[in-house]
Amino acid sequence: MAVLLQIKDAHKHYGDQVLLDGAEVTLTDEHKTGFIGRNGAGKSTLCRVILGEEELDAGQVIRHPKLRLGYLRQHDPFLPGETVIDFLMRDSGQPDWRCGEVAGQFEIKGAYLEGPVAQLSGGWQTRVKLAALLLHDPNLLVLDEPTNFLDLRTQILLEHFLREFREACLIVSHDRAFLGATCTQTLEISRGKLTLFPGKVDAFLENQRERREHDQRVNAALAAKKKQLETFIDKNRARASTASRAKSKGKQLERIEFIDVAGDEPTAAIRAPEIEPRKGPAVRCRDLAIGYPDCEVARGIGVEIEHGTRAAIVGDNGQGKTTFLRTLVSSLEPLAGEVRWGYGCEIGTYAQHVYTSLPQKDTVLDYLEYVAAEGTKNQTILDVAGAFLFRGDHVNKRIAVLSGGERARVCLAGLLLGPYNVLVLDEPGNHLDVETVEALAEALTNYKGTVVFTSHDRYFVGRMATAVVEVRDGRVVNYPGSYEAYVYAVNKEIDEGERELAAKSSPGKAKPSRGGGKKKPQAEQRELRKRIASLERTIARLDERKREVNQQLLQTTDADEAMRLHEELTTITSELEQHEVQWCELQEAAEAE
Repeated sequence: MAVLLQIKDAHKHYGDQVLLDGAEVTLTDEHKTGFIGRNGAGKSTLCRVILGEEELDAGQVIRHPKLRLGYLRQHDPFLPGETVIDFLMRDSGQPDWRCGEVAGQFEIKGAYLEGPVAQLSGGWQTRVKLAALLLHDPNLLVLDEPTNFLDLRTQILLEHFLREFREACLIVSHDRAFLGATCTQTLEISRGKLTLFPGKVDAFLENQRERREHDQRVNAALAAKKKQLETFIDKNRARASTASRAKSKGKQLERIEFIDVAGDEPTAAIRAPEIEPRKGPAVRCRDLAIGYPDCEVARGIGVEIEHGTRAAIVGDNGQGKTTFLRTLVSSLEPLAGEVRWGYGCEIGTYAQHVYTSLPQKDTVLDYLEYVAAEGTKNQTILDVAGAFLFRGDHVNKRIAVLSGGERARVCLAGLLLGPYNVLVLDEPGNHLDVETVEALAEALTNYKGTVVFTSHDRYFVGRMATAVVEVRDGRVVNYPGSYEAYVYAVNKEIDEGERELAAKSSPGKAKPSRGGGKKKPQAEQRELRKRIASLERTIARLDERKREVNQQLLQTTDADEAMRLHEELTTITSELEQHEVQWCELQEAAEAE
């Protein structure tokens, strides 16, 4: 294990805002690190410091002499009219065959490789940037929100790339599913400090929650003890017979120290509109065709969504998800057929472009008071504003001075204060941190109305979706399975494509399998069932051990023991994931027989 980079006693501030206050962290060559924190906490600033684009106010950044940093650029480094292969050769200085080989790992082949970069979608341009990054042979990748606006297929390709990448990574992301699939440890920035946890993001958040609850219980017990001692001292200090005991109790009182509760920051508390639940179809599409006068996107659409459903609209970028949503809410006229909403549907819409229409002269509070349902209490409005990071004097900011992300949050807050029984949401989780995405998912899960939404955040979709509508190859259909089944199917398609590519690139013919004959179906089924049952027992055993280790971790005060338990927890979590993947594969094989 080699130390690639160390940050020591780092201090950084902008005006009154303190981002780093004596922060320290060590990054080694053996870990992919997920980097999380509240919006505005300083994640992007620290990345720029690591890259040498900004200086610390005080402290040190110590880089290994052989450190080779790679950074996924958010801006476009392409020249006008440049093809993908020309860009990769220019950027890396590598020959065309090597550039083509690396590009193939991201399915950039044929017309995509030889065509102009400018004609590619944002997701495909991200693939090109990743190929360019790999060609520079870095040993520490810094990725700042790499999944923003990437469709599921591209996210999975990026995951595959990162799992195969044998060097270290620092990945800033709000997508817990992506971090869980790619990172082995978690770095959090909070109140100017950096905390490195030797485990995945879900384990970190669970440990943080349990630790906070433990500290709060201890503080409650100490408060009760303090009150008891104070009562005894007040009653007995004036009596000669008990004065010495009162003095002894006073010394005990002085020794009581309350625990500073870690992570005790304002928590998002989002409330969805309270409405009466309804039954029957919320919306029906009959022989619907969508698109534009000069470009038809899909036709023959017969989708139906029931009241109370949370329907995720899924599909690759460019397939027409947003076009379908716009047609549903009548911001785009259908080319043929009809969209029919149920009686009494009150539809609230959130789209990425909506914030451009906000009244510039209003303050945040003015706007939220205007759009809130009649009778909404002022404190409720302030609570929702605070959940979307408009706290204190920030509610009095004029909309004209807000950033695009802040305006998007204002729109979403306004929508959740309204009287709507149907919400149509296009990427509602953008611009929100991990805690706020969790709070939004919790609120919408408890919502009694209908939600139709798109999102690139797999954790959010997995938590929310009760139905899936797929947009693909000119069709929009009710997907027959769950969102987990959809993700599994996309993963399988990519795996099969990668195996096919590997088979084509490997010399010689595949060796024939030994043993000649196939197992009989019944025997094969019995064998599969035995393996599945064995895996289920192993998963249950590991899950139980994981709970025990977590409990021990909460109770120990010994630093060495805590580190040993952390390492055991990491190993158990990794084994659990491997066994669960095997269980899914065997289950599918059993069902296919």
